[in-house]
Amino acid sequence: MKINKTNAARLLDKIKVNYALISYEVDESDLSAIHVAEQLNEPIEQLFKTLVLKGDKSGYFVCIIPGAEELDLKLAAKASGNKSCHMILMKDLLEITGYIRGACSPIGMKKKYPMYIHSTCEDFDFIYISAGQRGLQIKIAPADLLKAIEATVCTLCIQEE
Repeated sequence: MKINKTNAARLLDKIKVNYALISYEVDESDLSAIHVAEQLNEPIEQLFKTLVLKGDKSGYFVCIIPGAEELDLKLAAKASGNKSCHMILMKDLLEITGYIRGACSPIGMKKKYPMYIHSTCEDFDFIYISAGQRGLQIKIAPADLLKAIEATVCTLCIQEE
């Protein structure tokens, strides 16, 4: 089966970064990262979701966190130099990023936003991120993703001990 390249994939090609496009079965009633990880038969810790926020000082920014984790808004605000921040409304996602829910990739957004990625990304040889369309993920080495999106590695989730 031929997989059509997304904008995110073309941008990775342009900067000569290694990656693989991996397709999976989409369930419109369950767009969760956990469901995607199950479809890929990969640990949820290696599947990262892309969240878009707005800070009180910086405006829009992006946090990339493990699929089963919840973003800590205080940590996100601190990392991005804000006093406070909030998730954007789902209805605004397409206008701000160019992507829809369940297919928001940190690569190739409409504008270049500050990017922050949870530190556990560095625990793996590769992670998965959205390729910018439902049913498609990018498998990529964390260092290559960091090169592509110029993200800051930091703590964005409170880890359960």
